[in-house]
Amino acid sequence: MSSEPAHAEPVRHHDDGSWLPQFTGRVLVVCPRCGGRALVVPRPGLAAPKYSSALLFQPRRLTCAGCGAVADWTAEERGAGLVGAVPGGSEDPFFRRPLWLQTRCAGRILWAYDEEHVDALAAYVGARLRERHASPTRGMFARLPAWMKSADRRDEVLAGLATLRTLARLSAPADRSDAAHARGDRPRHHGSMLFRGGPY
Repeated sequence: MSSEPAHAEPVRHHDDGSWLPQFTGRVLVVCPRCGGRALVVPRPGLAAPKYSSALLFQPRRLTCAGCGAVADWTAEERGAGLVGAVPGGSEDPFFRRPLWLQTRCAGRILWAYDEEHVDALAAYVGARLRERHASPTRGMFARLPAWMKSADRRDEVLAGLATLRTLARLSAPADRSDAAHARGDRPRHHGSMLFRGGPY
């Protein structure tokens, strides 16, 4: 039986067309040096991109507050253009480090880039009514795997997302989830290109 009061409106979720690149502005990863939590963000001093897709071409910096590790990433150059990173899977799109936010859930791996990504997924999974975006081609929610969308798995997935939210507050190597390791599930490159005229 539902725990919602009979008079309560079912929780609704309206798909605003958000797509995965929008959540790549801040990515929590496993540090390549100490195995603790590191942070991947656009390199300091850059102007905010006009479009979220430009996040996939912005130079990045990985930093670890625990051990002081620092690394930089720049998009591959191809002729007059830049080859964008490809989001998806349990590695970060830039340095290809395992994501810090990973946990076992429903016999699979549940992952997210950061707390904002976790919150967006939780809002979708927890909704009883889901309004689809008119153009879901690139939308993140339309592309979620069936097991995450299943009403039968709702409580299990929400519990997994709560675990990810807790992990986001932890940073020591000993706090690392046993699921947070590379598994080669990064999507194939789709050849996105940016022809430079901006600050990159």
